[in-house]
Amino acid sequence: MSESGHPIRVTVWNENFHETTQPEVKELYPEGIHGAVAAGIGEYLGDRASTRTATLQEPEHGLTEQVLDETDVLVWWGHAKHADVADEIVERVHARVLGGMGLIVLHSGHFSKIFIKLLGTTCSLDWRDDGDREVIWTVAPGHPITEGLPNPFVIPAEETYGEYFDIPAPEELVFISSFAGGEVFRSGATFRRGQGRIFYFRPGDQNYPTYQRAEVRHVIANAVAWAAPDAASRKTPGVRHTQSGWFAEGGA
Repeated sequence: MSESGHPIRVTVWNENFHETTQPEVKELYPEGIHGAVAAGIGEYLGDRASTRTATLQEPEHGLTEQVLDETDVLVWWGHAKHADVADEIVERVHARVLGGMGLIVLHSGHFSKIFIKLLGTTCSLDWRDDGDREVIWTVAPGHPITEGLPNPFVIPAEETYGEYFDIPAPEELVFISSFAGGEVFRSGATFRRGQGRIFYFRPGDQNYPTYQRAEVRHVIANAVAWAAPDAASRKTPGVRHTQSGWFAEGGA
């Protein structure tokens, strides 16, 4: 449950491109990456969360004003179609995050318009795809996102990311990854923008069954629970013009 007492309302967004154009990806994710991620959240949070999905191809990319009004935490996966996301929708999501909606950005979503806008940097990095083993190390023991997870845990084959990752200094660095080829990467990091909590989590290339793995699903579910706002925080900060004497007159 969220702090407001209702189930955490989660929307899992996916560009849904690779699954509809590459048979090998469709085989890995017959319900789409969004379907696999949503299933993992349900597996670990149960009735503590209610989950819906949205994709790029839907009207307004599935992120209408009503959908976002009914979303406590938005999970974002994108890769090949960042440029196709309408700026109007980016602005809409941006305002909701500043107002308290949680945002979980997965894998190549680091190059999404919304992540770059919120972080204010290029979010660029080094990469290669040789199917290397990834070892994910907890560097913030006791953080809610790490609850119930082994340290470390291993993904046998994944795309490799390497430093330098051009992001602002995270509020909390939760995970780092090491790869068989020698790279290291800040693979789990939290940020706050306005009233909203943001978590970036690295694993999840479309060519690997990463979102079927228990530990990865567990991380995402923990992150959803951590990022969920309370009801009082769902208001975008704005300018307030006060009158002199307002405090003495009981205006607080």
